[in-house]
Amino acid sequence: MTGATERSLRAIANVKAICEQYLKGRYELEVFDIYLHPELLREDQIVAVPALVKRLPVPLRLLVGDFSRPEHVLQGLGLLAHTF
Repeated sequence: MTGATERSLRAIANVKAICEQYLKGRYELEVFDIYLHPELLREDQIVAVPALVKRLPVPLRLLVGDFSRPEHVLQGLGLLAHTF
């Protein structure tokens, strides 16, 4: 990854840990470097990074941050109804 910063690597590790803990065997995670794929910024309407885009199941959801709080990530993905 060309744009691999400490912050982005931490965000990726956090998302992977959340997915493994709560969605094991039921998710597909693709990591894209926006420096190599800048078209994704416009396509997914990303205005800040690190960003997490959930495409399926619909509706599409976009989360931004370091993803260090699993309950907020799960809520943002639409997997928790409770508001924190």
